Amino acid sequence: MITYRIGDATDPVGPPEERKLILHVCNDYGGWGRGFVVALSSRWKEPERAYRSAKRLKLGTIQIVPLSFKLCVVNMIAQHGNSTPTVPAIQYDALKHCLQNVHSGMQLYQLLEQSIHMPRIGCGLGGGEWGKVEAIINEVFPPDTNINVYDLRAKC
Repeated sequence: MITYRIGDATDPVGPPEERKLILHVCNDYGGWGRGFVVALSSRWKEPERAYRSAKRLKLGTIQIVPLSFKLCVVNMIAQHGNSTPTVPAIQYDALKHCLQNVHSGMQLYQLLEQSIHMPRIGCGLGGGEWGKVEAIINEVFPPDTNINVYDLRAKC
């Protein structure tokens, strides 16, 4: 179930015993420096290091970057190129594959309480439509999954 929150996805809420996964979307051409990644890099260097050190950035792949035992960032490669006014960079099939990989990984750690935290992935610089992304999230994750979507400011 998705809970919408006002706040910063790099500062996930929840009980301290819970394992928190911060998900975000990256492109497949090695560009890092605009959008949500700026907030990530201002808090932690590891997600950017992992992304930049990847030999191949193939659509649909994920990088799980542990920051501590209870906190990980997941770089999801689900954008191709740059968005234009008519063509979004987000690749919905790649995003779905990334989310399926995250879900599979969560099942391995099913004994731990876990939660997902993210901005509106793929809808900023990726140019995607939130309704489509939300439908993919709801299709991939069971309803009892603790998913938190953050907006920095309230939507009007």
